[in-house]
Amino acid sequence: MDVKANSLYQEMQSMIGQTRLQANEPQELIKQNPSASEFSDMLKNAVEGVNSMQLQSKDAQQRFELGDPSLSLAEVMLTKEKAGIAFEATVQVRNKVLEAYKQIMNMPV
Repeated sequence: MDVKANSLYQEMQSMIGQTRLQANEPQELIKQNPSASEFSDMLKNAVEGVNSMQLQSKDAQQRFELGDPSLSLAEVMLTKEKAGIAFEATVQVRNKVLEAYKQIMNMPV
């Protein structure tokens, strides 16, 4: 999985654009904030994706250290770098969300 800033941003925009009401949610919650569950689902999926990439990287590193002949050093380094880039992108998105939240909270009502 290639992790690039533009593709990550486009994927997040497409997920936000696909907001749909879910039939199993209470109607009051849907009326109050219909996109809250979709955003939280998108955020949860993104964090789980980064976590799985980090676990795959750790697994590949351990297998290489134990002498698995099916892994090369280049493959291990590539998975490690992908996981690192994905984590850094997640941190940057978190920082932008917090910055936006602070700006919204400081707006006069």
